[in-house]
This record gives sequence, structure tokens and C-alpha cells, in this order.
Amino acid sequence: MTHWSGRTASVSFGRINSSTEKEAPEGLDFVRIQRSKEFTELRSGVRRFVFPVTLLFFGWYLGFVVLAAYFGEFMSHRLVGFINVGLVLGVLQFVSTLLITLWYRRFAKRRIDPKVAALREAHS
Repeated sequence: MTHWSGRTASVSFGRINSSTEKEAPEGLDFVRIQRSKEFTELRSGVRRFVFPVTLLFFGWYLGFVVLAAYFGEFMSHRLVGFINVGLVLGVLQFVSTLLITLWYRRFAKRRIDPKVAALREAHS
């Protein structure tokens, strides 16, 4: 079979020529790792951190949106000069995102990364 490029293909209709077959690469058995007790514990530990923090953040964000949409008078209350409650809460959205990121980074470095290294070592 000849392609438009003029090269001959090694694949015939419905069959692969033995010259194109590749063996599975040597390395980690990901299915076995996924089914292991250690991996299950690792995933549940990550979930115990991620889901509550995500819900907390979305609640905080939704609260900000509701305040901005329905409590304009409260949000426009001036605190200092031209700085009002809405501006402060808006900036705090960015601050809370940064703090959550740093918190997760610390959590991952202390709790997740050592378990991943042990899991990788045990299954290599």
C-alpha cells in the first residue's frame, strides 16, 4: 500500500505487520499500584484535604458574590478613604487563594510526597 507521500505503509487493512508491533515498555505496573492498599490510602488522604477545603473556598466565593449582588449598600461602605468593604473582600479572595495554595503545598510536601515515594519504591 502506498501513501500519498510515496512511502510504503507497513499496515494492511485490518492487520498490523509484525515489523510495526512494539512490546510494552518495562516499568511500573500502574494497574497493580492503583489496586494496592497504599494507593487507596493515599487517594483518601488527598480527598480528605481537597474536598473540604474546596467546599470552604466555594462557600467563601459564593458568599462574596451574593454580598456583591444583593447587599450593595454593605459592600459600598467605606472603611478608609476610597477603600470599601467590597474592595477588601475582593482582595481577600486573592489572598485566600494564595493561602490555600501554600497550605496545599505544605500538606503535599509533608503527607503526600513521602507516601508517593514509598509507593513508587515498593512497586519498582
